[in-house]
Amino acid sequence: MNSPNLIILYVRDPATSAGFYRSLLNREPVAEAPNFIAFALDGGFTLGLWRLSNVVPQPSATGSRAEIAFMVSGENGVSTLYEDWRKRQLPIAQDLTDMDFGPTFVVLDPDGHRLRVCEPDK
Repeated sequence: MNSPNLIILYVRDPATSAGFYRSLLNREPVAEAPNFIAFALDGGFTLGLWRLSNVVPQPSATGSRAEIAFMVSGENGVSTLYEDWRKRQLPIAQDLTDMDFGPTFVVLDPDGHRLRVCEPDK
């Protein structure tokens, strides 16, 4: 059976978004073209940044309907990353808070994609 291994975000400007993710992920892209840039992620996943105006077929809707989650292990791991990203002045959509699944917060990338940080499922 095949498993998903590529997450694609539609972005206005791949170079701008790549700069954001280069800093956030602390890694360089594995592929770069004018309309698509990709980052290899741990666990065999790839994050693709595709210029929205070149997506075929064009998406039928826009908006925040999904999130990319970063599960952070360790005592105070979520709060430590929250402080780091807050100091970097990343746009925070949800401040650090406790929810029924544990501590979490949400930041936005340059295109408004939601990036949630939480603890791993137990």
